[in-house]
Amino acid sequence: MARSDIDAVQRRRGYEGPAFLSYGFRPFFFLGSVHAGLSILVWLPVFYSQFTLSSAMAPLEWHIHEMLYGFLPAAVAGFLLTAVPNWTGRYPVSGWPLGGLTLLWLLGRVAMLFSAFTGLTIAAFIDAAFLVCLAAVITREIVAGKSYKNLRVLGGVALLACGNVVFLAEAAIKGYADYGIRIGIAAGLALVMVIGGRIIPSFTRNWLVRENPGRLPMPFNRFDVVAIIASLVALLTWVALPAAMVTGALFVLAGILQLVRLMRWAGDRTVRDRLVLILHVGYLFVPLGFLFGSLGIFGLVLPSAGVHAWTSGAFALTILAVMSRASLGHTGRALVASPAVQVIYLFAVVAAVTRIIAAVQGNEPILLMLSAMCWVAAFLGFAAVYAPILLLPRRA
Repeated sequence: MARSDIDAVQRRRGYEGPAFLSYGFRPFFFLGSVHAGLSILVWLPVFYSQFTLSSAMAPLEWHIHEMLYGFLPAAVAGFLLTAVPNWTGRYPVSGWPLGGLTLLWLLGRVAMLFSAFTGLTIAAFIDAAFLVCLAAVITREIVAGKSYKNLRVLGGVALLACGNVVFLAEAAIKGYADYGIRIGIAAGLALVMVIGGRIIPSFTRNWLVRENPGRLPMPFNRFDVVAIIASLVALLTWVALPAAMVTGALFVLAGILQLVRLMRWAGDRTVRDRLVLILHVGYLFVPLGFLFGSLGIFGLVLPSAGVHAWTSGAFALTILAVMSRASLGHTGRALVASPAVQVIYLFAVVAAVTRIIAAVQGNEPILLMLSAMCWVAAFLGFAAVYAPILLLPRRA
């Protein structure tokens, strides 16, 4: 367990409330993984016209919204509310403030699911409030801790919050979302590129120095800056001009740069540590998303191939990797991927790969079903395996 993790836990010693609300990762990782699995279980019969939702949104819009602005924000909240105390040296948000944030997120999920009864406007206000409040809390903690360099992570959270507002407005006015979807994906990718670029080389270096001396990850330098800027320009162009040839060309450039960036992190030397390896596997879907996205723009595959490389691949695998590692480290357990956790990773990888193949082959129904079932197994499996870790007090 890292020294910073131990320090953060020690700063929490005065807390005497329920373990579930002692640290941000506990409620948001558990509830977020449950939501990710159950949402797909609900979506499947809706997709096959066997079940009708009570949402004011069109079924497809509800599905996309709950993945982008329900599941993803929960994972982001769990990570940031756990990482920020280590960055700032402040007490973690816990007790009733954390409970309030958790309740607000839950109310958003209920409001969106039953918006046919409340009206989409009321549901939208409830749902949009969570990301705004999360951004406010994170800003307060970073500023109070004078850790100003970490304010950059708020860019992704703020963009996610804006994307949610746009999505909800589009759904209310047009009946479907367009820009709001692309803004949410771009925000999620920005967070993966910035945070992943921070933690993946760091965790890799720590493990290699200890277990497999030799070639180490390249330190953050101008190449990383160029790769991130080029990727952000490509994403901004995609948000505005999703079918333009210039967007396809920028996607090719971004994909190559992100692939080279990943190769510089020595992930090929981490095969023996699945907790580290899965971070590299998850990040691989970032360049794959750009490259498949370019193929979609050039008319060679369905555009959804690139989108699902990012959402089912980069987002899902990075989230599972971070949730499993952080939950172990912050509860005093060994940083080792158990056989059950490795099976969870395998289900998630199969879900991502089959979803991309399904898009390439014109959304083959059998592959869609296989991908969905593997996704459900991965996230509900995580919730089941990690429930004792997330719900019970930390080991002494």
